[in-house]
Order: sequence, then C-alpha cells, then structure tokens
Amino acid sequence: MQLSIPDFSLVLLVGPSGSGKSTFARRCFATTEVVSSDACRALVADDETDQAATPAAFEVLRLIAAKRLEARRLTVIDATNVRAEDRRGLVELARAHHALAVAIVFDVGEEVCHARNRDRPDRRFGPHVVRNQAAALRRSLKGLGREGFRFVHRLASAQEADAAEIERRPLWTDRRSETGPFDIIGDVHGCHDELVRLLRDLGYAVEDGPEPRVVPPSGRKAVFLGDLVDRGPAAPAVLRLVMGMVGAGDALCVPGNHEAKLLRALKGGTVKPTHGLAETLAQFEAEPPEFARRAAAFIDGLVSHYVLDGGRLVVAHAGMKESMQNRASGAVRAFALFGETSGESDEFGLPVRHDWARDYRGAASVVYGHTPVAEARWVNRTICIDTGCVFGGRLTALRWPERQLVSVPAARTWCEPVRPLDRGDADGGTLDIGDVLGKRIIETRLHRTVTIREDNAAAALETMSRFAADPRWLIYLPPTMSPSETSRDTALLEHPAEAFAYYRSTGIGRVVCEEKHMGSRAVVIACRDADAARRRFGAGGGTGIVHTRTGRPFFADASLQEALLDRVRAALGRTRFWDRFGTDWVCLDAELMPWSAKAQALLAGQYAPVGAAARAGLREAEALLARTAARGVDVAALADRTGRRAAAARAFTDAYRRYCWPVGSVEDLRLAPFHLLATEGRTHVDRDHAWHMETLGDIAATGTPFAPTAWRSVDLDDAASCAAAVSWWEALTAAGGEGMVVKPAAFVAAGAQGPVQPALKCRGREYLRLIYGPEYDFPENLERLRARGLGAKRSLALREFALGVEGLERFVAGDPPARVHECVFGVLALESEPVDPRL
Repeated sequence: MQLSIPDFSLVLLVGPSGSGKSTFARRCFATTEVVSSDACRALVADDETDQAATPAAFEVLRLIAAKRLEARRLTVIDATNVRAEDRRGLVELARAHHALAVAIVFDVGEEVCHARNRDRPDRRFGPHVVRNQAAALRRSLKGLGREGFRFVHRLASAQEADAAEIERRPLWTDRRSETGPFDIIGDVHGCHDELVRLLRDLGYAVEDGPEPRVVPPSGRKAVFLGDLVDRGPAAPAVLRLVMGMVGAGDALCVPGNHEAKLLRALKGGTVKPTHGLAETLAQFEAEPPEFARRAAAFIDGLVSHYVLDGGRLVVAHAGMKESMQNRASGAVRAFALFGETSGESDEFGLPVRHDWARDYRGAASVVYGHTPVAEARWVNRTICIDTGCVFGGRLTALRWPERQLVSVPAARTWCEPVRPLDRGDADGGTLDIGDVLGKRIIETRLHRTVTIREDNAAAALETMSRFAADPRWLIYLPPTMSPSETSRDTALLEHPAEAFAYYRSTGIGRVVCEEKHMGSRAVVIACRDADAARRRFGAGGGTGIVHTRTGRPFFADASLQEALLDRVRAALGRTRFWDRFGTDWVCLDAELMPWSAKAQALLAGQYAPVGAAARAGLREAEALLARTAARGVDVAALADRTGRRAAAARAFTDAYRRYCWPVGSVEDLRLAPFHLLATEGRTHVDRDHAWHMETLGDIAATGTPFAPTAWRSVDLDDAASCAAAVSWWEALTAAGGEGMVVKPAAFVAAGAQGPVQPALKCRGREYLRLIYGPEYDFPENLERLRARGLGAKRSLALREFALGVEGLERFVAGDPPARVHECVFGVLALESEPVDPRL
C-alpha cells in the first residue's frame, strides 16, 4: 500500500495512543525527520510521560518543526493529533511556511490500542484515555480536508499500517531535473503574429494553421510566463499554439493573472470584463465550444511557478520571493499571479506593488513578467521580460543559460497603456547593511568558505562608509602578498632562491618572475564610453575608476582620473582591444607610478623627516667623534658604528627618492598593468601569467600612460634558468629596483597539498630599508628579523585571493551587486586581521 506524499510537507500522524504511529515513523522516515511529542517531553522534563510538561513540550515541538520547514525539510509530527484544536496550530505552521499539510490517520480500532498499551509499562493511564482519543478521531475524520490538509491517508487496520509504504513525490513546481536549455517568453497578451515571429527568430519551426505545429531547435524548450490572453487581437490563436507546444512536451507554461480571470469567466463565475477580458471573450465566441472547454482545462492545470535547472532558475508570472520558491500554498500562487501589492491604487487606478526584486537575495535567478517595462534589466538575479508588446513595445524572450535577450517589435499598438512603461531600475539593485554586518561565511570557488569575523566586518564598514569609492565600481580588491621565506644568506633577508624552493616543494615546475615596480597598487576599470559605464556598472558621472587596493578613489581630482582613463582608452583603441575581446569595459590590476603620486603625505610626514633627522643628527655625531679622536680618546668602535649608521641613513633617503618625481599633470603618470582581470563575459584567471604579460605588453608598447613590466619564465627544474633569474634580480635591485614578484605559471595554481600562494614578493636589500628601517641590515637586527613568521600572512593571502576572484567571477556572471560586494567587503574586512604590515 503506497501512501503518496509531497517530498516537502508537514506530515501529521493522527491516532490514539498505541495505534502504531511511532513504529510507523521509525520504519518509514529518517530519525531526523520525526519530531515526537514524547521526545520533546523528555527534553524539557526528563520524562516522556510527564503530562504536566505537555505545554512546554509542544512549544519545543513547534519550534523544531518551524525551523525544519523554514529550511524546506520534510517534517513528521508524531503525536496523537486527534483533536481539531491540537491540529489547528500545526496546519497554520505549515501554511506559514508554504508547506502542504498531510494527515496519515491510524484508525486501527480501540482494542488494538488497548492491547498494545497493556504491554507497555510506560503507559500508566486508564482505558478511558484511548476511548476518548478514538472518539475525538472519529468526530474529526470527515473534516480533515476542510481543516487544510491537502492529502489524507486513512489506515483502517493494523495490517494496513504494517503494510503501508511512503512514496515521496516532488512538488508540481519542482522541475529541477530539467536543465534546458530554455527560451523563456514574456507576456504575449494575444499578440499571435509577434509570437510566431519571435519563435522563428529563436530557431523554432512554426507551421501555422487551425492546429499549429511547432518544432523546437534540438534540445531546447520554450517556457511561457503567462498572460497569454487579453488586450491583443488573437488570444485563442495564442492559446491554441501554446497548448499544442505544452501538450507535445516542447514547452512549459505558468499561469498569469489574466488566465486566472479568464478561467473564472469560462467556468461561469461572475467577473468584470475589464482589462481586455471582454475582447478575449468576444474572440472565444468565434471558436467552437469544445475549444473553450479545452482552454479552461489547460489553464486549470497550470502550476504557479517552476523551479528548473537544478534550482538555478525560477519562472513565475509576477515573480517569486526566495522564501516561496518550490513551495506550495495559496499565498505562493497569489504571489506568482499578482506579485506583492499594498492594497492601494496609484494615480492610474492600478495596484501599488512592492518592488520585491530590489530586496531579493536568493541564489536562483528569477525570470518573470506581469509589469511591463521599457527595457529588460537584471536586478538582483531577477529580470522582468514583459516589454509591453501589446502596448506597442516588444515581445521578449530570454535564452537560458545563455542569458541572451531576443526581441521582436510589436506590429502596432494594440492597446493604449494606462500608464507609461516602467523604465526599470537603472542601478541594478541596492546594497543593504545587513548583507555585510556580523559574522559571515562566504562560499568561494577557490577556497570553499572564507569566514569573516564580526569585529573585522565592523572595521571594514568604518573604512568602506568613510573612504571607499562608489561600491558599484568595486568589483575586485587585490589580495595581500607574502614575501618569500627568510634567506639562508646571512647578509640578506629575502632572495629568489627561497621563493623558487617554496614553489618547487609544492610540485610547481614553472614560475613567472615579474619586475616589481615601486608605485601604488591600482585597480583600473575603463569603460568604452559613458553609456557602457551606466549599462554595465549602473554608475553615472564617469567612464571608469582608478582605485587603491583598499577601495579608495586614487585621485581626489575627478578630472585627473578621467584624463588618465582617456589615455587608457586611447591606448586600448590603438591595439583594437575592444574588438578583439568583444567588450566595452575592462578591469586591470596595475601599479601606478610614481609612488609619490599617492604617498606624498606619507613621504612628507614620515619618510622625509626620518631621513633628514637621521642625517643631521649623525652628521653632528660624526664631527663630534672626530674631534674626540683628535684629542687622543679611543672612540674608533663608536665612530665606525656611527659612520655605518650615517651611511644607512643616506641609503634610506636615496631609496625613497628613486621612486618619486613631480606630478604636475596626467602626463607625469605611468601605469604598469600585470593582470588583465576581466572583460565582458569572462574573467581571465584561466589564462596563465605569460599570456597576461604578453597581452599587456602589446598594450604597454603603445606608450603613455602605459609602462612595460619586465618579466621572464623560469623552469624550476633547470639550474641555469633559476641562476639566470637570480642574476636578473640582482641586477634589478642593484640598479635601485624594488625587486620582483614570483608567481606560479598558472594564474590559479594548486600543488600536491592544495592551493599554493598566488605570488611571493622578493624585495631588494635597499628597498627593505623603507620597510624595516635604515639600519635593518645590521647583523644584530637581521638576526632578529630572520625569526619573522609567515603563516598568518600566507593564510590571509590565500583567503583574500579566493574572495577577489570570487567577486570578479560573480560580477562577470551577472550576479547582483550585493553578491559581488560581499566578496569585496570581505577582502577589506580581512585586512584588519592582526598581521605584521611589514611582511
């Protein structure tokens, strides 16, 4: 005996004590699926039979059930549930979580219950208890459907209960197994000719006629979002075509509010023939009566919404909030048909609707119609594709998973709109402080999950709210970078040999060494024009941005930023970059020089005073020691040390002066890009570093503002290749260069033990004076610094790298701003972790 239940539902086992409910529950359901009133009594009173604990036990039971239903888990209530007043709260709980209520009734007879209770020492009550429970059950049996139970299964004997098996069926909305590809078509409203043109443009072969035949492209399926009828010239023809496609298995269809109203009319209900219904009914009069019956049966069988493609896609006429997806209730169907309304009317007499899409944070993409818009736009993983064909607009389809929009213009304006078409949300969604506050766990492709602690998030909020650029531009923040291990050469702190040894130990065979420019890390987003900036980033008043690695605008002067971006665009245009990559925007990771362009305050307030004071003070000390020595006092050791300190102070000043020059205009700026991070439709983290350097080298060769970055590929198994790279590093640093960055050949690399560092910096001896101080290389200081620990820094680098790539990939995939910003904010939050900033 098969008892069919929805795989998401609230199941009440109904029957007197001793009727076999718990035994049935243990046999047919997982232990975690069953919430037992006896077990809840034990939780609160250490005694399953303590009836005084029943009110508290049922509070616990309802809480557990609510949490399971909230998580869309099948939940079974093992209690007597024989009285309507006991069941009422549980049915309301199911309704609140849009779960279907199921009753499995154990009507096995009082004698069976009495016999079983006599054999159970924990059942210390008289026979009147079971008698009363059985009577209550008999009184309520016929009314279970009216109470709100969608399915009622009655087991009329102990033998039936023992033989019964549970068959779980997906909800009607659950089509996750259907992966498409799909062509989702917006509100047709009787525009038959436009529908035929759109289908043909989508590659469907359409043979029109009394019984139209439509053949889809191989493997594809159409999905209709409802509102097939009303207002337009040929509602029956549209219905006939769609009914044929659905019947042949070539299409799915969800109902619209206009179908719901038409159905009531076809069934003889009292409806006002407004909003185009009168025209549809008049068109039906020219059809045979059988067609009206077929149409009514078709509409009556339509499901509120569908969840498709493994849960990644939801289709509904008016949309579907995350909390309602793949659930079933009257409220779910009402939302699917009408959206969320306030109950008020606007100045045009139309319902005032809540903009649920602006607050949507679900993982699934929701495609819907209902409210005509002038242009289909993605907002928080939702898109309305009703582009007002019947009002003279366009009939639009969305190809999934390609996310490509295909439209045909209306043949004419078939119905004048009551109000102008909605222009849509220009900024693609809003950010909410609740999206980033508190402890958060962010899922990433490269690092599984990254945890952001609450205190770090608070620090990031302070920085982001006070200093950061417009968050719509912030699609990527670069990670921190660890240095190589401490050099074995006792006179050095860092050397390429240790970087090579690290990667060799992880199984990496080839690395790329890049010159490390002494500038300021800059992320550059350049759009082809202002229209591209508005369309892709939702930002006005600029054609791109140059921001720091902590998300702050690089330039206080917006005109200087635009002048630099103009030069970037010009250089990209000279190499036909836009056409080669099929894009109208680009995101670059680069170094902006000179260092003094951004670090002027740091230089004036810290480096220059330290250098000047040290030189002046030590110069006086040297003179004083010289006079002392002239008097015959032995101060040779102190004079030697003071001389070395004076030389170190001069070297310190020389070190930072190498990276400074006056910046009077944009002409004085140089940009050295090393990562081509993303263009429209793809990130480039799948390309190796050699590709990045060669591609960007072609652009840098065009001249200002770009500067080339010297680089070389190194075979770690070839001693000569490694030695040549070391010699190159020595030459770079001897000439005043900062050093080099060593990276695995692949942008995203993994070794035998998992992810490896995306890059290691190997800085030159003189540059490190700026980091550790003028006298860092004195033997006693070097010995102390050699004990520096790199574990925390490297952990931080991996997590920030994963978040950076994740945010970039989410943006390119069209994810809502909140999803992208979550990753950017996470990088900034991790920056407040207690890691030695000198590393």
